[in-house]
Amino acid sequence: MEDGVSSFMSHSSFVLPSSPSRSQESKLFMADPKKRVVVIGNGMVGQRFMENIIDLDKENKCTVATFCEEKRAAYNRVKLTSYFETRNPSDLSMTEEYDDDGKTAWFDENNVEIFLNDKAVDMDTEAKTITGASGKKIDYDVAVLATGSFPFVPPIPGKQRPGVFVYRTIEDLEAMLSYVKENNVKSAAVIGGGLLGLEAAKAVADMKVESHIIEFAPILMCRQIDQGGHDALVGKIEEMGLKVHCNARTEAFVGTDGSTDSDSLEPVSALRFSNEGWDDLPVQMVVVSAGIKPRDELARKAGIAVGERGGVVVDEQMRTSAKDVYAIGEIALYNNFIYGLIAPGYDMAGVAAKVVAADDIGIPTDQDEIPAFTGADLSTKLKLLGCDVASFGVNQPKPDDEDVSTMSWNDCAGGIYRKLIFNKAGTKLRGGILVGDAGDYTKLHKLAMSGAELPENPAVLLTPTSARGQQEEEEEEIPMDANAMICSCNDVSRGTIAAAVAELGVEGANLAAVKKCTRAGTGCGGCEPQVKSILGQELEKLGGSLSNHLCEHFPYSRQELMAKIRLEENLSDVDSFEKIIAKYGSGDGCENCKPVVASILASLVNDMILDEGRDALQDTNDRALANMQRGGTYSVVPRVPGGELTPDQLIALGETAKKFNLYTKITGAQRVDLFGAAKYQLPDIWEDLGKAGLESGHAYGKALRTVKSCVGSTWCRYGVQDSVSFAVKVENRYKGIRSPHKMKSAVSGCIRECAEAQGKDFGMIATENGYNLYVGGNGGANPVHAELLASDIDEETVLKYLDRYIMYYILTAEKLERTAPWQRKLPSGKNGGGPIEHLKEVIIEDSLGICDELDRRMQHLVDTYHDEWAEVVKDPEKRKKFKQFVNTDENQTRQETIEFVDMRGQLRPADWPADGQAQTNWKAPDTDVFSRSEKSWIKVGETTDFPVNAASAILYGDTQLAVFNNQKKGEWYTTQNMCPHKQAFVLSQGIVGDSNGTPKVACPLHKKTFSLETGNELDGDLQILTFDTKVEGNDVLVYLPAVDEVDAILGTKGLRVLKSDCINLAEDAIKVKLASERKAKVPKTMLMAKKEDTQD
Repeated sequence: MEDGVSSFMSHSSFVLPSSPSRSQESKLFMADPKKRVVVIGNGMVGQRFMENIIDLDKENKCTVATFCEEKRAAYNRVKLTSYFETRNPSDLSMTEEYDDDGKTAWFDENNVEIFLNDKAVDMDTEAKTITGASGKKIDYDVAVLATGSFPFVPPIPGKQRPGVFVYRTIEDLEAMLSYVKENNVKSAAVIGGGLLGLEAAKAVADMKVESHIIEFAPILMCRQIDQGGHDALVGKIEEMGLKVHCNARTEAFVGTDGSTDSDSLEPVSALRFSNEGWDDLPVQMVVVSAGIKPRDELARKAGIAVGERGGVVVDEQMRTSAKDVYAIGEIALYNNFIYGLIAPGYDMAGVAAKVVAADDIGIPTDQDEIPAFTGADLSTKLKLLGCDVASFGVNQPKPDDEDVSTMSWNDCAGGIYRKLIFNKAGTKLRGGILVGDAGDYTKLHKLAMSGAELPENPAVLLTPTSARGQQEEEEEEIPMDANAMICSCNDVSRGTIAAAVAELGVEGANLAAVKKCTRAGTGCGGCEPQVKSILGQELEKLGGSLSNHLCEHFPYSRQELMAKIRLEENLSDVDSFEKIIAKYGSGDGCENCKPVVASILASLVNDMILDEGRDALQDTNDRALANMQRGGTYSVVPRVPGGELTPDQLIALGETAKKFNLYTKITGAQRVDLFGAAKYQLPDIWEDLGKAGLESGHAYGKALRTVKSCVGSTWCRYGVQDSVSFAVKVENRYKGIRSPHKMKSAVSGCIRECAEAQGKDFGMIATENGYNLYVGGNGGANPVHAELLASDIDEETVLKYLDRYIMYYILTAEKLERTAPWQRKLPSGKNGGGPIEHLKEVIIEDSLGICDELDRRMQHLVDTYHDEWAEVVKDPEKRKKFKQFVNTDENQTRQETIEFVDMRGQLRPADWPADGQAQTNWKAPDTDVFSRSEKSWIKVGETTDFPVNAASAILYGDTQLAVFNNQKKGEWYTTQNMCPHKQAFVLSQGIVGDSNGTPKVACPLHKKTFSLETGNELDGDLQILTFDTKVEGNDVLVYLPAVDEVDAILGTKGLRVLKSDCINLAEDAIKVKLASERKAKVPKTMLMAKKEDTQD
């Protein structure tokens, strides 16, 4: 079997030979005449042009120079508001860290001359010279105008006053910060409610200043959204404490002396409006962000053609009216239109670089067509003030456009608005507006841009992703467009990732490196699978390949490791993670390999996953036998085979939900989901449910989720088979079986297909003679239609074929690979026909001679099934694993860690603030905050209280701490239990491992990893506090300051996440009382050991 399977899974690795740097090459070719390309303006687009021309100039035929008016080289203006997170300009740099002069190493490495603090003030297109404000004059062969734009300031009296700023540069932000601090600014107004205005409003809010958004138009972002989108966006904005004023007619910026003229230099104190009945708005600062105007003064002075309303006129090749002069970005006027977004600017930079390379420098580019900029897609997906906002295609049809039909979704309570515009026939998507939930933007944008016929009922596209049942991972098609947004948290496009891979090269490009230099995947983490796929695709272009090794600890893929373990003569030699890593790997393992090994062991041995240390291997959900939700609570999903429930079971579900105050919801797969349980409550909840005959639904595992069914022949007049009974039979056979990814199934009682069996991993459709068996389908964002494996077969034959299909999948698929992509990668049949023919040969004809093994292994899994929750409920030792704190019977309730809010009569956790806002990315006042504290060794439990190679939480006063027993290294560690990313108390539930020898823990929510020795985040800027730990005899002791001191920094009450309108933006995110105001509470079981001096 191994040869038959591995033939389609093999990979080849190629390493490109290293080449000399551009600066090294320049020394070798100094005698050759070179063309000089001068870029006027070192913003994002100018920088992109230089990178493009250097990439094309493999023979080093040109030199590049650039004028930069600012004191530092190019930085990312799109992320300007993120400057407040670190106040480090290098974090915004387009290349590398800034040196003391404002340059980065990139310029020297690429032999690019940059003139910092030197604005180009004169250009002679006849003599082909450019003069800077410093008096420096240089010659050019090719000049590229990339001067961008400047903020448009309306002619409002008082704009000259102190306290009136524009929002454009890092210096603008620094000036505002200084003004706020020096003048005790409490309230500010932002003039403009467009994209830039909302970004400026966020910047003001980040300064802990009350922010008023002043918009002339009736709605915000009037070019991108409509009234419905405006209402949803305003709701989100006002939840954050910002104020919105639309239809505002600003008449003057009033001075502290009451003056409203254009000469007074008294500081601004209010806004005055011409609107009838509007009072003055008291503010101490005004930020103007009302649009942009192209910086074309240099071009005008040089006699280059400009538009009537500004902008340098260009053709499709970005040429201006002057010979050998090009213009790109916000200064370029193409077809009488200025493109103010970064993506079109990058497109222009790409076109100009290719044209300059081919026409002016003489670099062959092997292009069949002349590069041309013919306009740009103005679709956008942004995260503004923590709210998804997207528009694409024809999002606001003209009144005379008759080929229009629309559908809208308006969830006022949830702050979600979606409007999709179709053609009148409803067969094509033309555009749309998404506010509050743009999770499927990529799919919708592609449908609109392609003009393709819709593959489904248009109404299906309208539902927000957050309202489509359980939150689950979906295989999303990877967009090939360089401008396609991949990471919405950090505004990272595919092109940015591709450029990073090219810069890192075959040897340097890996997932961690790409995430670090692009920040893609470092926010919520949801885009990481796409980032990894793009990394693989781009490496392939470079002649390399993405390693399919599980991680640094195993030089094998899941399929390869499974084969090695499976072929062991004595399975007892490899029946634990410790034995497997000793034989086939190295190190301690990590959050990537441990769950894979746990899954392999479950698929081959099928012992209880919480026994004998296997709980330390389990991923976030499996360790708790429940799905971890936002805020660190869990959901409970009992199994409902075939969707069949008795009235008594329904009553039991309702009574349990009321008893534990759980949020209830029917899932998309005919089950009841109970949300909001604390981990310590889970055994009690399942004890109640078990009494009603309900067992684990394995919603937490990579396993069979459900077998959906219609009512079939027992009730339906069209049914031809008893689909419910067969669905129950199928689900009870395969329940609990661990697989590489989740599996879903369905049984339809007739060809009307009410159970949607052809959209499942495996599905059965009843016929007059039995069932048609379909395999390899899935729903979700990119539905895949299952393929017919066999037709008109009886139930026993269906089960025989399914046994083999599922086991073949388990043995040969890769980590987290659904059946649909796995099936697509299989070889074709012997006589063609694609992968489905191969499956028929293997499963029905036994072409590989493995059917006996597949049958035997599947029967073992069926025979060894156990209801995991029933095992826990009846075993006191297993129940202890769900205790909240090992050192006390006291509990901190879910409401003590995150605020719960009412939603239609049920409670749910408050929304997490967006990254960078208050209550996210927590930092201690000082990384060594307890350095001067008097400390004592505190006993927190005995060694047997703590799981091996894992962690448990302890309670110290009001503070949750995580104690880690790293038996593999013979070391103990203690850290805060709160992950600083979202202030969730979950680190004790994370997987323990190592990275290049450094012991680490992975947060179970978003997989952020922290060193257990230093507390530093391994691939980021966050940090957790750590405490010395030791063992004396059987006692575990932690070196801790007094309770009040620890609570003042890490107390749960002070770090509880509140809904956004409870946050005081003028104060720090850490809300704690002074130590003198708090009453210390130490668990009764916590004993104080010998007090020692801090010198020890």
